[in-house]
Amino acid sequence: MRGVLVFDMDGVLVDVSDSYRETICRTVEHFTGEPLSRETIQDFKNQGGWNDDWALSHHIVTQRGVWVALQEVVDYFQNIFHGDGSNGLILRERWLGQAGLFERLGACWRLAVFTGRLKWEAEVTLRRFAPEIAFDPIVGMQEVERLKPDPEGLLAIAAMFPGQPLWYIGDTRDDAQCAAAAGVPFIGIANPAAPRRAELVAALQAEGARAVLDDINGLEDVLR
Repeated sequence: MRGVLVFDMDGVLVDVSDSYRETICRTVEHFTGEPLSRETIQDFKNQGGWNDDWALSHHIVTQRGVWVALQEVVDYFQNIFHGDGSNGLILRERWLGQAGLFERLGACWRLAVFTGRLKWEAEVTLRRFAPEIAFDPIVGMQEVERLKPDPEGLLAIAAMFPGQPLWYIGDTRDDAQCAAAAGVPFIGIANPAAPRRAELVAALQAEGARAVLDDINGLEDVLR
């Protein structure tokens, strides 16, 4: 094995524009009565410090002058995201890896996930799209005390594989800062169709990304 590839999930392994991003929009509009643009969400993401979509939704709601408890925002958010199991926005997610990509990567690298999602939510998505691929470990928001950009989760994975090289692949400034703090090389993902892409690319490069790719399918060329 050449080392460990650690993947963020949202925007890297799966397209979440119609799941998490749409859930933020609907949650904010529900509590404020005002629509929220995808550009505004990306502006916050590009600033850094907003890896937690619950906290971001709550912040935007209160920023608009509406007081509501964080837990109330979380409950509404989760209800939209999961629905009754058959109509949640999580079902709108799209797997981004082309056929055979992770089989080839898994033949040379250990594959792991460090995500801002709940671990069980990440597992649901991985079982749906890639049940045959072994991502281990999977570290989510409840497995750490401090969320990204703190490197706690990435350092925990590194400790499981002493002496082995790690790479982290993510799509936000928080991901890049997390990798830098852990001393791990970082590869950025910036979807050409994403809002504020130019600003995102600049932010990832400023944080030391070794490369910024359109999507995960260009990863093999960088790792050669």
